[in-house]
Amino acid sequence: MIDKRAFILDNTGLAQPPHVPEISLYLASEAHDLWLKTEDELEEIGLPPPFWAFAWAGGQGLARFVLEHPSIVEGKRVLDFASGSGIVGIAAMKAGAAEVIAADIDPFAEAAIALNAGVNGITLGFCGEDLIGRDEGWDVILAGDVFYDKAFAGALIPWFAALCDRGAVVLAGDPGRAYLPKERLQPVATYQVPVTRALEDSEVKRTTVWRFT
Repeated sequence: MIDKRAFILDNTGLAQPPHVPEISLYLASEAHDLWLKTEDELEEIGLPPPFWAFAWAGGQGLARFVLEHPSIVEGKRVLDFASGSGIVGIAAMKAGAAEVIAADIDPFAEAAIALNAGVNGITLGFCGEDLIGRDEGWDVILAGDVFYDKAFAGALIPWFAALCDRGAVVLAGDPGRAYLPKERLQPVATYQVPVTRALEDSEVKRTTVWRFT
């Protein structure tokens, strides 16, 4: 059994995402072995794709928006869905949310989120269950980079619609992923987010924060 916390500390380093320098995260870079591991090597050590080890464009854009518009989350119960590194949830707590639940089914994400929350001096709740279709009364749902897979997007859209219909605010950060449901979305902000070319197809991604309608 891998010690997840130790693995993260051994394979990442503290860094500030370029678009959200107020937040520090344990991230992988070209200097770390994790960056170079193939899918087969990851599978061999029992490690799911380490989405938590990178600051993706949608998450950076959404975190920036929350910090710039704290009234969106201030005093609210917030769900940071598919949290990854926890960057969006950390931003929400820094912006004055009453409570943030970071949700991710990757058990390594739980360890990464705890480490990242700690280094930023805040506390995040965590849920490792699949929450799609559930409603636990959140006021705001934040989701970065979630429309990359057809089946996943197909499950999210009716769930987000139901949450929106009962009065929740649903915001998604997205740099133009393939299955973004633009017909259900209203743009509220656009950013030019620096990213790593090894992860994306360019060094800067035009990233939009969308409100589900």
